[in-house]
Amino acid sequence: MRRFLHTTGQEAVIEPDEFTDGGYVLSIGGAEQSHVNLAEPDDIFYEYLRRIGHVVDLVAPWGEPITALHLGAGALTLARYIQATRPGSVQYAVELEGELLDFVLEALPLPAGTELHPMVGDARDALAALPAGLGFDVVILDIFSGPEAPAHLACTEFYQEAAARLSPRGVLVVNVGDEPGLTLVRSQVAALRRAMADVAAAAETGMFAGDQPGNIILAGTQGPWPAAWTAALTARGPHPAKVLAGAELDVLSD
Repeated sequence: MRRFLHTTGQEAVIEPDEFTDGGYVLSIGGAEQSHVNLAEPDDIFYEYLRRIGHVVDLVAPWGEPITALHLGAGALTLARYIQATRPGSVQYAVELEGELLDFVLEALPLPAGTELHPMVGDARDALAALPAGLGFDVVILDIFSGPEAPAHLACTEFYQEAAARLSPRGVLVVNVGDEPGLTLVRSQVAALRRAMADVAAAAETGMFAGDQPGNIILAGTQGPWPAAWTAALTARGPHPAKVLAGAELDVLSD
């Protein structure tokens, strides 16, 4: 299954994962972008997405429906996970490349009963276009894929606008893919700290040394970061896992 994306001039390809029954891989421009398991949507292949999924697990009692906003849709791996683990959840997904979103929904249909509202456009513009009064239990930003992040998204003002869309229990989760030195991670920790009451970072333990590329998950809360969440996220992995919060996060200060 292939689709040419006119906005980016790249080709999107969805093909079966030969190692996983029911698994599919989305590639764009020859680079793998997303993995979904249609047979078991609660089974997340990519480690960084599993860490985000574990944060989502903590925002409300297990199995309770939530409201979720995905800024950066990919193959809708996390939207499928939320529907599988929290049936009845209301979700919105924003994707800049409309042809990609159509392609994914056509080639890999969402499970029956999923309430997902797709939106095409810039993530920041989409915030203003959302229904008034709708508060999200989790807002997930999965757009940054290297040190050259869009300036209008990688900033305190954007995080403040996203925070304003949170429900009272809502959490803002940001996936930051970065290179050695973690320049982008450090700047985003600082920006998120100015927008949220508290911030924590979760990743594979070695990522915090700053000498390798990879992903660090940042989570901003509207109150103090719960110590129980640190223990839960560390225990759930993927392993080896480490969570930094409070003064420990100062090692990633900009």
